[in-house]
Amino acid sequence: MQTPIIDPAKTELNYHHNPEAASGHHEAHPDLRMFGVFVFLFAEGMIFFGLFAAYLIFRAVSPVWPPEGIERELVLPGINTVILLSSSFVINQANGAIKKNNVAGLRTWFAATAIMGAIFLAGQAYEYSHLGFGLTSNVFASSFYVMTGFHGLHVTFGVLLILAVLWRSLKAGHYSNESHFGVEAAEIYWHFVDVIWVILFVLLYLL
Repeated sequence: MQTPIIDPAKTELNYHHNPEAASGHHEAHPDLRMFGVFVFLFAEGMIFFGLFAAYLIFRAVSPVWPPEGIERELVLPGINTVILLSSSFVINQANGAIKKNNVAGLRTWFAATAIMGAIFLAGQAYEYSHLGFGLTSNVFASSFYVMTGFHGLHVTFGVLLILAVLWRSLKAGHYSNESHFGVEAAEIYWHFVDVIWVILFVLLYLL
């Protein structure tokens, strides 16, 4: 019986490239990507809540709030709020579509969400250009620009994230009912942005 010849060089190469195969053990590693998304959103939420707390302190110690000369317009921010909240329902439809392997539906709903996000940003820019106060007018004005501007930055990132998912969906088989982490991550982030805006709208425009 002929003894098989083992090439030590090939054995060593296989060990370094696939140590699990060399040891005979195949360990399943948990997918922690979604956990990372929630950790990131928690950290971002803490920043926003720090801004909310500072704003409430300013409001509590001020004899008059908002300060004299500040007029708060509700029509445009109200429309923007409706658009942003509606976009949460729209993006949720995309998640439902991909779970049915409907990639075309995913693209449609994500494109609609991106457009709604862009409309929100355009409305915010229009509001900035017509406000009767500037960044340094008073403590309310400073708080207003910092919080809405920081939120606007997050909306911008959200729109870019949605567009990235759209672009990746053009590759056949990239997203399916079994593989759609990017879709879910974008949806969760977008819901986070919407919740933060609701809090901002109540604090800055209603209270």
